Amino acid sequence: MRILVANVNTTQSMTDSIVEQARSVAAPGTEIIGITPRFGAESCEGNFESYLAAVAVMDAITNYPEPFDAVIQAGYGEHGREGLQELLDVPVVDITEAAASTAMFLGYKYSVVTTLDRAVPLIEDRLKLAGLEARCASVRASGMAVLELEEEPERAVESIVEQSEIAVRDDKAEVIVLGCGGMAGLNDKVRERTGVPVVDGVAAAVTIAESLVRLGLSTSKVRTYATPRPKKVTGWPISGIA
Repeated sequence: MRILVANVNTTQSMTDSIVEQARSVAAPGTEIIGITPRFGAESCEGNFESYLAAVAVMDAITNYPEPFDAVIQAGYGEHGREGLQELLDVPVVDITEAAASTAMFLGYKYSVVTTLDRAVPLIEDRLKLAGLEARCASVRASGMAVLELEEEPERAVESIVEQSEIAVRDDKAEVIVLGCGGMAGLNDKVRERTGVPVVDGVAAAVTIAESLVRLGLSTSKVRTYATPRPKKVTGWPISGIA
């Protein structure tokens, strides 16, 4: 089984970190391939960067030259999953939905701890669109930019833990969800300090994608995610432009 794990930004070191986390939970025989978009922002923390990432990821995935069995979009609260589902015949799993749905198996309410406050509305909207907001106690911002997660890891962990503790104490969250692909691998540290289950979206998405492939299931094509109708699309795919 081959699963493509697409980073939504162009920072290769973050792709490497995401891939490392994905491989740590993948079953024997599952091949994890990291995808870094050819264009886009170095980090995604707002609507412009998110919509740009959606196009960049679709471009990168549709230009991947080898067969694959599933795709994971590794950006929390980012746009584009629906477009991938229209374009592909294999399962597409977004880490936002994978993490939140997994959290609901583990407790009554979950809270998401993300990066900057400006990302909170985007995440809230994506959870609402996915029908997952009813059991979300809160979406909290650590105040750390995405790139700072790598540049200042100790400070990042402290900020994430602090907001996680507040979510458990004040918002009555029973599960914490790490709301950024760049937080992959921090779940153990947060769990030690909060005492509650901590869900990493990348890890959750890998296990869900593997399950869908093994069950022989993929996206329904009868209506919402039907293959795009044949028509002239100027300049697509972007990577094919000289």
